[in-house]
Amino acid sequence: MPTRSTEAATWDAALPRLLEDVYTFARSGPRLHEDWAEDVRAVMERSVADPRGWSAVEWQMDNAVRESGYPFYPFRALTAEDLRSGLRPVTAGAAVELLASLAQEWFFEGSPVRSREDRDTVLADARTVLDRFGPDAAFWTSSDLARGSEAPDFLARDLEGGHPFTDHMMDLGLIAVSADEVGVFWSFNAN
Repeated sequence: MPTRSTEAATWDAALPRLLEDVYTFARSGPRLHEDWAEDVRAVMERSVADPRGWSAVEWQMDNAVRESGYPFYPFRALTAEDLRSGLRPVTAGAAVELLASLAQEWFFEGSPVRSREDRDTVLADARTVLDRFGPDAAFWTSSDLARGSEAPDFLARDLEGGHPFTDHMMDLGLIAVSADEVGVFWSFNAN
């Protein structure tokens, strides 16, 4: 039996350590279209598999809704235009901070990443996850903090939601786009 690569093992350790304890969605898929938003839609709908066969993180209680004919759940049925119009670009550094911040219950948690004892570990895991997409990756977010800047300091302020992509009270997402793959990382406050 072939052994998994060190890169895959590192991803498989960092992703759940970062996002498993909160209501999140974290999946990757292949770039099959010229328009990256079409590839993101396919990942949200779960109609494509991770091209590397690496792990994903999803809230399992959503399975019944998805299996009953709503494959996008917890996302709304979205068009590529819906995605492009609701997302704003951010730098790679801001993307790391945002992904690290999704590791917390960002709307309710009294101890955000900036004040956690394991802050450096959380940021390192976020870097590990996003390194998969390479140095030329582009990043997009739904956060309102990115309205005025492509490099908002996601650790300095409380996170804010933004353009809603679900019917939950709050949702916040990050998209990674490389030449070969897309990654979709989303956090939900389902109250």
